[in-house]
Amino acid sequence: MFCSVRHVSFGALREMEISKRLKSIPPYVFAEIGKKRQAAIARGVDVIDLGIGAPDQPTPKHIVDAMHEAVNNPVNHKYPPFGGTPEFRKAVAEWCQTRFGYSLDPNNEVTSLIGSKEGIHNLIMAFVDQGDVCLIPDPAYPVYRTSTILAGGTPHFMPLTPERDFIPDLDAIPPAVADKATIMFLNYPNNPTAGVADLAFFEQAVAFAKKHDILLCHDLAYSEMTFDGYKAPSIFEIPGAKEIAIELHSLSKTYNMTGWRVGFAIGNPMAVKALAQIKGNIDTDVFGAVQAAAIAAFKGPVDDILRCNKLYEERRDLAIAELTKLGWHLKPNKATFYMWIPVPKGTNSNDFCNRMLDEAGILVPPGTAYGPSCGEGYFRISLCTGKERLKEAFDRMAKHSITFEPAKAKV
Repeated sequence: MFCSVRHVSFGALREMEISKRLKSIPPYVFAEIGKKRQAAIARGVDVIDLGIGAPDQPTPKHIVDAMHEAVNNPVNHKYPPFGGTPEFRKAVAEWCQTRFGYSLDPNNEVTSLIGSKEGIHNLIMAFVDQGDVCLIPDPAYPVYRTSTILAGGTPHFMPLTPERDFIPDLDAIPPAVADKATIMFLNYPNNPTAGVADLAFFEQAVAFAKKHDILLCHDLAYSEMTFDGYKAPSIFEIPGAKEIAIELHSLSKTYNMTGWRVGFAIGNPMAVKALAQIKGNIDTDVFGAVQAAAIAAFKGPVDDILRCNKLYEERRDLAIAELTKLGWHLKPNKATFYMWIPVPKGTNSNDFCNRMLDEAGILVPPGTAYGPSCGEGYFRISLCTGKERLKEAFDRMAKHSITFEPAKAKV
């Protein structure tokens, strides 16, 4: 007896139909910015890229040396244990104890991440069902929004405005929305606004999450990138936060390890377990040698962190001085290597960023890439470019009369 087989001619296959969930989200903002950059370069433009936040300094030598040694160890040639090696989780707990002053159980309150970006996505997949609400800042790191939509959830945007120093007004969230919410995302120091939050706000956020039975996710990717004596706090410095919170960390920016893809999540044991469980079903964790290098980062000197922060501080001061000449009046940001800048009067974010690229060869992302409402009227620059090149960007803006206020006509 023969089975009937339906033959398909792939040469004649019509255009493939992608899933509705993929259609529901926009292309990733930095992929699109990268396309614009390449297109401009192909036209012969000398592009100054002030877009993506990728450190321009190398990974510290002691971390690279640890990686070399670990690669030669055959134990790291096998699948790593799910959730991170015991040594990695212990090193995370010790680093948090030293840095923030609280204790963690390495076995139940720590899990490894392939960078915090995938941790955000998988946390949403672990806790958000069709129709659930996620409380998301506007503007914010785009993954909060897109992953919520992919999970079938509904984003409820919390406005971040300069009038409130880019801190959300939790009292403005309708009680009916709060009661339906599953997760609330916070991110301080903040991308893209560079805003910072104090312990008083975190205390309010913890109380709000407890009242409405919400998982509070604090994205602390920029914990060590701080200036002018400021030190960023952790959500777990608030008593009782571990009852409702999880915090995501990344080594990408702190240790210039963006390409290494390693981070960690800490906090509420149930939330950490759920995140680890969904990850265990879709990835095989961080390469063991990378985890060994991360341990060296945790235990090593902080000289390179201080050196890089000094570089970013100098670049920030240069940017503020040059933008002041062009009509902007900006406060120095206390953290992150981003600056959140209003576009000139009489234009919008997209048009301004297109003008920057088309006229001056400067690539910057529009604020609308980060938020549907409060992102409009802003653009973001990254301070991951040397001072000479940064100065050239501002000179180009001056040359092309790209200023905050239009030049007055001479009479």
